[in-house]
Amino acid sequence: MKISNTIEKGKVFLTSTIEKQFTWENISPQHIVAHIYSGELLITYGKNTLIFKAGDTLLVPKNQLSRSIKKPINSQAFKCVSILLPEEQLRRFYLNRPILASWTENISKQRPIKSHTLLDSYFVSLLPYFEMQDELPCEIVNIKIQEILTIIDSVDKRASTILGTFSEVGKIDLEKYMEEHFMYNLPLERFAFLTGRSLTTFKTDFKKIFNNTPGKWLTEKRLHLAHYKLTNEKQKVTEVYHSVGFENLSHFSYAFKKAYGYSPSNIK
Repeated sequence: MKISNTIEKGKVFLTSTIEKQFTWENISPQHIVAHIYSGELLITYGKNTLIFKAGDTLLVPKNQLSRSIKKPINSQAFKCVSILLPEEQLRRFYLNRPILASWTENISKQRPIKSHTLLDSYFVSLLPYFEMQDELPCEIVNIKIQEILTIIDSVDKRASTILGTFSEVGKIDLEKYMEEHFMYNLPLERFAFLTGRSLTTFKTDFKKIFNNTPGKWLTEKRLHLAHYKLTNEKQKVTEVYHSVGFENLSHFSYAFKKAYGYSPSNIK
């Protein structure tokens, strides 16, 4: 059984996961700063996976498709706080501050923030708020967001590359993006948005590149990956279907048998 508890205080969320683990796919319309109090967080962006442990602080940029796994460690429940960063507040904060041209490290889209005593103290200070029954006043939430932005800008200027840059999703390489993200269970409208296209343009460009419809291509790619995981990596059917982009086990089993002539549960 997998259970995830979330307490919300304005734009600040405290999440704890009980028992084995909790998996979810996410696209945030706002940048997020997250801090791990206990447990372990695995974030997969495309085909790259980063692991964050207790004490780590990370930046998750907006409009980035990711799959996350929250795991308890050594009988300690996973516990994490996430802070949404409104664009209007970011624009005001970086109005007269210098912005780095690029983030030079070759890492995934989810960016670790350098550890610092100021960060540790800040996140400890948030915990009492979640013991309150009342909602936090908006003024206090805004002050706490201003505080974390000030600390991050002081201890890790690299973050300004993302937090201080404002632009809409632009048209990107469709073939590369789909090859890296086909295993995410998203409607075509979201794939279109994330590649900087209208749904009509997405379908047209897709047909030109892959000589196939998006629906058929996605199903074939996902089944091929599932077959590899089942036969070569010896994974269980219950572990595979969601990780390759199928919403439920029955749909996966039906599509698999139709494609290969036998049920995935028959693979030894």
